[in-house]
Amino acid sequence: MIAGIAWRAALVGIALVTFGVQLDRQTRRTPAIAESVPEALRSAAQLPVAADALAGDDPDRALAEAERLVRRRPLPAEHLRLLAQAQFAAGQVDKSALSIQYAAQRGWRDPLAQESMLRLALEAGDAPEAARRYAALFLRRDTADALLEELGPPVLAEAGGEGRTTLASIVGGGQRWHSQFLNRGARVMPSDAFVEIIAATAAKGTRYDCRLLRQAQRALSARDEAAGTRLSAIVDEQC
Repeated sequence: MIAGIAWRAALVGIALVTFGVQLDRQTRRTPAIAESVPEALRSAAQLPVAADALAGDDPDRALAEAERLVRRRPLPAEHLRLLAQAQFAAGQVDKSALSIQYAAQRGWRDPLAQESMLRLALEAGDAPEAARRYAALFLRRDTADALLEELGPPVLAEAGGEGRTTLASIVGGGQRWHSQFLNRGARVMPSDAFVEIIAATAAKGTRYDCRLLRQAQRALSARDEAAGTRLSAIVDEQC
């Protein structure tokens, strides 16, 4: 009889754990139920719990939940970035700066981490690093044009400077994103920097699609007629 009770209790325990694990997985689709997952079983659920805590007014709780998130799932860059935000809110500025650097190194696709690193690079006067982070943001189609317009001038301010030469080397070495560079750059980049980068890459042998290059020239001319005229000369040489 005792063995039967123990067996049924074990089955109930297994069922509860299974239910908790399934509930945890469901939070990927329904984050609102994250708090319903038992704390000991939270994996996927810990991210919305930590994010919710960060949005609240208790920085100590936010920090504790973010630290728990990183302990359980240390690899995603988004988790380290959330930890950095919680550390900053809790007054741990130095730790926050270190965490955001780790996040940016680990996940080039995390836009907030890249933006943070870009701003840190600008503050440190590291133009090449700022340009690399700008390129990472530029390549993300969901990065707002307004953000690229805001960050472009400080990153690419100096004619012939390290920011522009670094971005030119990235553009020249990445044929797969030439179309995105031409299309988006004509809209959001400082016009003189855009023309300089195209001229520098073309001088080193980069060949652009003529149809896209002409489209970029027309779009740029609508913003800056003088820059459009300079780009027109490059179009004539290439096409």
